[in-house]
Amino acid sequence: MKLSQDIIIKPIITEKSMDMLADKRYVFEVADGATKPEIANAVEELFDVEVASVNTISMKKKPKRLGVHAGYKGEWKKAIVTLKPSSKTIAFFDSMN
Repeated sequence: MKLSQDIIIKPIITEKSMDMLADKRYVFEVADGATKPEIANAVEELFDVEVASVNTISMKKKPKRLGVHAGYKGEWKKAIVTLKPSSKTIAFFDSMN
């Protein structure tokens, strides 16, 4: 069984993700093998909120260069979590607005 701390890796803080806070939509980087029900349960457990839906996106690797050396940035998985209208907000994100 996976722990909630192993499923939710970190929040994604971008201009677009901050605009989605008004709609109670939060963006997280999650573990590659995590499923939508596991992500929903982890967010509910960690932040004590009610999740309405979870959308996931597999971010592909991108080519990067440093001088003559070429390589790739790694692949990762992103989850957009929508909370129920009756749910409270996540306090961590409230301090950023």
